[in-house]
Amino acid sequence: MKNTLLVTLLFLTTIIGYSQQTLSLENCYDKLKENYPLVKQQAILDQQKEKELSVIKTNTLPQLRLNAQATYQSEVTEVPFPNTGIEPLNKDQYRATLTANQLLYNGGRIKATQDLQNITTDKKHQEVEVHLYQLKQRVNQLYFSILLIDDQLKLIEVRKQQLTSKLKEIKSGISNGVLLPTSDKILEAELLKLQQQTKAIKNNRATLIYSLATLIGVPVNAETKFQKPTIILAKNTVLNRPELELFNLQKQEIEQQKEILSKAIVPELNGFATGGYGNPGLNMLKNDFRPYYIIGVQLNWNVFDWNGNKKKREALNFSKELVDAQEEVFKLNTNTALNEQQKEIETLEDAMVIDEQLMTLQKEVVAASDAQLKNGVITPSQYIIELTKLYETENMYNQHKIQLALTKANYNTIKGDTK
Repeated sequence: MKNTLLVTLLFLTTIIGYSQQTLSLENCYDKLKENYPLVKQQAILDQQKEKELSVIKTNTLPQLRLNAQATYQSEVTEVPFPNTGIEPLNKDQYRATLTANQLLYNGGRIKATQDLQNITTDKKHQEVEVHLYQLKQRVNQLYFSILLIDDQLKLIEVRKQQLTSKLKEIKSGISNGVLLPTSDKILEAELLKLQQQTKAIKNNRATLIYSLATLIGVPVNAETKFQKPTIILAKNTVLNRPELELFNLQKQEIEQQKEILSKAIVPELNGFATGGYGNPGLNMLKNDFRPYYIIGVQLNWNVFDWNGNKKKREALNFSKELVDAQEEVFKLNTNTALNEQQKEIETLEDAMVIDEQLMTLQKEVVAASDAQLKNGVITPSQYIIELTKLYETENMYNQHKIQLALTKANYNTIKGDTK
């Protein structure tokens, strides 16, 4: 019982501790790389490579072949001279052989095939890395959307406090006969709208948190604090995207395929040994069961293939040119996207300057409206209008600020300067 209670307390402590933790954008990147289901392919690819390499290596080991046959012939070879004392062969004949072949030389074709397998596996690993990296922009979108909602909730809370305080003043004014009896209803209705808006925003936040948690593979509670990252734009002009390494590996794979083809025209030398038992044996003049063996070397060389091998290598050159073209298009599109992000950053920075000026002016208007409301010069509805304008201006400023941070994060992601 005590052990059960201790485990329960530890579990609850863990949950409470986790619910109060903070989460950063870099944490999300790390968890994405650790927990996304596609990551499991990395270990599987390594296991597959080891199996493939072991299969290739078997070509360097002796190859054993067992062969057995029994035949009946309608006619056999006979000596055409009478009284030689040589018995004709039996028409039923039997033979069993075990042959061992050992590769002696093939121009390094096996080593080249092993190198190709290594490059192919590296390419598949890089394909996984590319897919994971491309998900970072999705992480950016979810993370900064949550930050924007958090700012919205803070603004709504401030507005609630302002309206609640103003409601007390109005109720006091009504009690003293300074304001009309229904003046407080307008503020109460506005507070209800804010309550409704808060619930909708929190539901949206919960949806975004669930999507982010699913993507990075860790539970994230509503109480988790999301850190606002300080995004510094990368100053170097060199692209560092994983796709570029993938293009490089694709070209290496093609070059290795050409290397294998070039070695395919090299002579292949094998040693062999055959042991057998049969009737007749190697001596066709002895009509009985006898053991025998043969040892030797064998040279295989396709001297002329109508330039088939050369044409295959030329075809691979075209494949490499296609990869070069794809790489060039990727760089062009990436640089175009970077330019678009840079222009968006400049636009948002300019907008924030205007936002700050508008907030300053609107705060002065609200302060004046507050004094007018206290003196009964304007109605609560008119005050709400000006307060709403201030809220909208502050909300727009926060939107531009979060969008700016998101755009900078996307810029670094597009450039390849994230972890």
